[in-house]
Amino acid sequence: LLAAYVGYLGLGAAVLQALERPAEMQAAEHLFREHWELLANHTCLQGPALQRLIEGIIQAYKSGITLQGNTTSLGRWDYSGSFFFSISTITTIGYGNLSPSTAIGRIFCIVFALFGIPLNLVLLNEIGQLMLLGVQHCAHHLEEVFHWQNKASFLMKTCALVTGLLLFLLLPPLLFSHKEGWSYEEGVYYSFITLSTIGFGDYVIGMNPDRTYPSWYKNVISLWILFGMAWLALVIKFCINILE
Repeated sequence: LLAAYVGYLGLGAAVLQALERPAEMQAAEHLFREHWELLANHTCLQGPALQRLIEGIIQAYKSGITLQGNTTSLGRWDYSGSFFFSISTITTIGYGNLSPSTAIGRIFCIVFALFGIPLNLVLLNEIGQLMLLGVQHCAHHLEEVFHWQNKASFLMKTCALVTGLLLFLLLPPLLFSHKEGWSYEEGVYYSFITLSTIGFGDYVIGMNPDRTYPSWYKNVISLWILFGMAWLALVIKFCINILE
């Protein structure tokens, strides 16, 4: 089992290296070329000063601040943004695009997560059990009405899988395409990375300063995350049973 585990990781690393390494090198070359062209075309700029400005912009972006003309955009730490951060914390998604910058905020985050993560797991377990009971109840009802046995259980499990795929993985990307400007493929990728709690942070909803988001947007996405995680946990549990 350990050999299969390490081999699976090695295979994944080899495939990812082959797919992503060329794009990484191309992006690095492009950035290096743009940097020197900027210094060459604007001789008043000094290399160290430009480097300090770049580092300052990166640090500000990590804090949720972006430049818009002569002003800066704020809003990642308003109530809706803070609520979404709380969701990403206790669900252990941890996008990494936003984090507390004050000492007291970091201490609170530790205490908040310490009690919030178990609370989240208990709730997800209850939601998952309710979903499972609903599927079993429908299967039992079909058995009584149509006198099916194994067919009813298989049919309801298939319907639950297809419904979950539609509600949590296939339809939400349409909303993300409309609100975020992402492609459908990017929306599917974000949906799975979020609901599986991988949370790379390369795509996060509600963070584009050039777009206006409705007040209900992050609240609806928070509910989608909660129920979607419960559904995906059942699917992963099924996959675990197959592997075992």
